Amino acid sequence: MASRGSESPLRGRQIECETLDQLVATVQAGHSSVLVLHGEAGIGKTALLEYARGSASGCRTVRAVGVESEMELAFGGLHQLCAPFLDHLGHLPGPQRDALGTVFGLSAGPPPDRFLVGLALLNLLADVAGKGPLVCLVDDAQWLDEVSAQTLAFVARRLLAEPIGLVLAVREHHLERELRGLPHLEVGRLSDSDARALLDSVIPGRLDERVRDRIVAETQGNPLALLELPRGLTAAELAGGFGRPDARPLASRIEQSFLRRMQSLPAEAQQLLLLAAAEPVGDVTLLTRAAELLGIQASAASPAEAAGLITIGTRVRFRHPLMRSAAYRLAPEDRQNVHRALADATDPQTDPDRRAWHFANATTVPDETVAAELERCADRAQARGGVAAAAAFLERAAELTPDPARRGARALAAARAKHQAGGFDAALELLDAAELSPLNPRERAQADLLRGQIVFAARSAGPALPLLLRAAKRLEPLDAGLARETYRDALYAAMTAGRLPSGVQLPDVAKAALAAPLGPPPARNDLLVNGLALMTAEGFAAGVPMVRQALDAFRAEDVSREEGLGWLPLASRMAFNIWEFDSYLALSARLVDLARETGALSVLPSAILLHVSARVLAGELAVADSLAAEAAAIGEATGSRFIPQYVAMVIEPWRGREAAARQAIDAVVRDTVLQGEGKVLTATQWARAVLYNGLGRYEEAYVAAEQGYGNPQELGLSIRSMVELAEAAARSGRRARAAEMARRLDELAQASGTDYALGMSAAVRAQVSDGPAAEAGYREAIERLGRTRVRVTYARARLLYGEWLRRENRRVDAREHLAVAYEALSQMGIEAFAERARRELQATGETVRKRSVEARATLTAQEAQIARLAGDGLTNPEIGAQLFISPHTVEWHLRKVFTKLGIGSRRQISTALLAGTGVTA
Repeated sequence: MASRGSESPLRGRQIECETLDQLVATVQAGHSSVLVLHGEAGIGKTALLEYARGSASGCRTVRAVGVESEMELAFGGLHQLCAPFLDHLGHLPGPQRDALGTVFGLSAGPPPDRFLVGLALLNLLADVAGKGPLVCLVDDAQWLDEVSAQTLAFVARRLLAEPIGLVLAVREHHLERELRGLPHLEVGRLSDSDARALLDSVIPGRLDERVRDRIVAETQGNPLALLELPRGLTAAELAGGFGRPDARPLASRIEQSFLRRMQSLPAEAQQLLLLAAAEPVGDVTLLTRAAELLGIQASAASPAEAAGLITIGTRVRFRHPLMRSAAYRLAPEDRQNVHRALADATDPQTDPDRRAWHFANATTVPDETVAAELERCADRAQARGGVAAAAAFLERAAELTPDPARRGARALAAARAKHQAGGFDAALELLDAAELSPLNPRERAQADLLRGQIVFAARSAGPALPLLLRAAKRLEPLDAGLARETYRDALYAAMTAGRLPSGVQLPDVAKAALAAPLGPPPARNDLLVNGLALMTAEGFAAGVPMVRQALDAFRAEDVSREEGLGWLPLASRMAFNIWEFDSYLALSARLVDLARETGALSVLPSAILLHVSARVLAGELAVADSLAAEAAAIGEATGSRFIPQYVAMVIEPWRGREAAARQAIDAVVRDTVLQGEGKVLTATQWARAVLYNGLGRYEEAYVAAEQGYGNPQELGLSIRSMVELAEAAARSGRRARAAEMARRLDELAQASGTDYALGMSAAVRAQVSDGPAAEAGYREAIERLGRTRVRVTYARARLLYGEWLRRENRRVDAREHLAVAYEALSQMGIEAFAERARRELQATGETVRKRSVEARATLTAQEAQIARLAGDGLTNPEIGAQLFISPHTVEWHLRKVFTKLGIGSRRQISTALLAGTGVTA
């Protein structure tokens, strides 16, 4: 244990120090530990970090500090933290090494996905910790640049089995979303007794008790206020507490106290403090060069150091962040000269971005030279993946641009970067500013497109539709390729929005897309868009041939990374819509692989969702569970619950456990992100229909399926709801409604022409037929579906046929099909439908026992996923890259898997899993 004894060296901080001691002890024992210290300015977070550093005996410690004026420089916080470890980059897998090399400016390359950067940082720290325990301390995390804060939060959520400690100190009410769910410890105010004792330690001589009580009350238990506010006050002021009452916030009063102390120093010392405050890196050489340019003597630092305000050693450090902000307020009229001196002193080759930022702060009137340099800074930031920094550079560039037309173009570019960084409100404000400038036609169209994309991402699909449609029309004569992509996005949004009460509808978008000129090669993109548009405008059958031709091309031809991420989502969805199951499985798998390879977490969750549905229909619930665990890992890493909830809603109704399925469905219904989207109503009602049909509760299934089928133009699950509606209607005495569904489904199936569609239609038709016609329908369904990989639908057809045979009193024939259905459904984990088959078998006189699972082989969801990946031959680093954990954590989980399965090597995993294991949530 790293404790320093029962008495904490920090007054009133025993609990906090014990918590930090426990964190260090956990790391020393070989495990990870994370803690967020949060509290108001001056409450003692920095002192606690110093305590942790002193307590971490036998550990390597590294520290980073957020600086307010550095918030716009992408990856600055990460670079500060990782600088001592850059010699370990060569130990990382190639994509991760390249990602960090790119964002740190060490090498050129395409901008990496920020979650690939997070995985690279996780493995870099794990590699360093392989040589011994590592404790990372981050002060003033609220002032880290946005991408550094997000990346550290990602890493904090993925640490588990590495000897790494991470302590983040942050002011209250900052980074709440990013750090949600991490272990927090509030650093509260000191008790009155501790506050009095601390005050007595800094005020010489006796202090009137009533005055002391007033000081304690006014400082509100804030240690820095107790230490700093009484300094520099006269005896008369102390005698009255603090002279006149002051209603300003405590942090402001502390800063004002620092400011008074600084103003008592010689003028040159004050100017040096202002210079140091404006240069946040703490580079002594740079500070010295800039001071020389301003004519400041080296001796000017002595009074400031003597006053305990600043230390100048290997680096320049203020004793507290509030001292830096106070120093920056010393002489507002001198700030421009200070920033200009820092810009002139900064090497344009090694640090061009910081140099340009200083020039921007030194400029108060429009200046094209400075604006152009900021634009180049934005390009460099974009190349490193720092979209938030690029947005800041472009926004300032727009402010300094004298030419109105160029100003609008830069504001539009800044809005685009803000959107990419997730700053939707700020992006809309920049768009408003851009549209006040004389934009050219292409820029006007791009502004419409961007506004539509922002509204779609931040709000819902419905309000985005008219914006996307207008942008597509404006882009037609300007950029046919971008216009085609915009029509693609508009069609996707229209299908997502579903049931809109008014305004632009799916047919409006389809009509416009069909009238638009074709885009550039490859032709498959036009075929896909026009095929979907034809389905909407002229009927399902009209669009199927064109969509199938596009799908064949996507499967047969090479697809670039950018095109794949943009077009494969719609291609996969359309394969599902026309019952091209092999294409659906192949294209969604390729999309998942592409998103994994590129680290594109903006696409990977939705890609997983598409592929999960394919795997479930193939009866591969174990693989679907593995993908669901991956989706959950992404959701945990990104703080997003939407995709994991939606994935669970796709899987659980088929499994048939009512409580779990209803929980998954209700979670999607309650998600505020999804409210207002028509497809959510369709999907949740389809899920209920599947669940209740499996449970044999046909009245409830009928009600749900009717609502799921409410908008067939959505295609997808709305059409699949027809299958559930037909079964529920037939089994609840609504034969006419079931027959209507059978007729409509047969029209679609004939247009599709696949065994999947025709087999499913035959099974539905058989349910509303009698005698030989019914039997012929069931036999056709089994024959056709038996030639496909859609094992769940095939097993359901066997079940339906067996149930019909039993009702026809053909018990011997019924047993054959019910036994096949029961065995297949049980093996796949389709439990409720399997139970239906078991009950029917019993009704034929057959004795059937429920399958059971050995308790000894129960794995958690993540253990099961890791076991399957290891059984497929993936290495620990490959598994870690897929699940966003370190190889060391993979090894830790595998040791638990070996113990639970009673095996001793990876070669035995697949056999053990085939033997049957339970999986817990």
